[in-house]
Amino acid sequence: MISKMTYGEYSRSYITDLPANLDSVEAHNYQKTIPLFPEEAVYIYSFKLNKMIYASGWEELLGYRDDEINMLTITSITTPEYAAFSNELNDKALMFIQSKTEDLEKYSFTIELNKLHKNGTKVPLISRVGVLSAENGKIDEIIGRSQINRSIKFGKVMRYAAFGPDKSEFEEELNKVLFHYCAISIKEKEALELVSKGYSYKEIADQFNVTQSAIEKRILPLYKRFDVKSLAHLIRFAYENHILP
Repeated sequence: MISKMTYGEYSRSYITDLPANLDSVEAHNYQKTIPLFPEEAVYIYSFKLNKMIYASGWEELLGYRDDEINMLTITSITTPEYAAFSNELNDKALMFIQSKTEDLEKYSFTIELNKLHKNGTKVPLISRVGVLSAENGKIDEIIGRSQINRSIKFGKVMRYAAFGPDKSEFEEELNKVLFHYCAISIKEKEALELVSKGYSYKEIADQFNVTQSAIEKRILPLYKRFDVKSLAHLIRFAYENHILP
């Protein structure tokens, strides 16, 4: 049943438009314990309570008061060119993490994208979502951090990363479902950067302490994904779309 859902439908079935009560005991506790960096906003969402339970920094970041912002707003204000990818990434990442029962607090993922400020302007963000707490093998609370990064140069390619005890499995699972998008993972980007510097697949494999086949699996699928015909074409595409510096 889950696999038939459209992008965003799975994760949205778990969230509401209820903002945080910033006068609550939980909110005051998180305010004391969760640091906030410049040009950054944070939220904590409870799946147990089905609502946001803490938010801070959103008015400065995107123009929404902390007692106004909610999860549906956060997911809906991604700019159109990134919305489908972002929603599906959220879906598949949440599905993967929920399939695990141990060390859930160690899983997280990041994505670079534009969000729409309340005034309609685009804001370049690096957003990270992770499990803050879990109970009986199920996610209780997630924490999201979004920070402005004006150095991001957006091209046609969306960048993301997965973290956790089963990082390789997590990233491979995301790659499967996101293959039809023009996207690249951190592992793929790292391998591509070394290829662009003239390293062989074997040399790269030795550096990452993996097999040569593992490196090939990071590079070769990019040909089809980015519709390029050669390694030189792939490297040129990577520079033109700001994948490589």
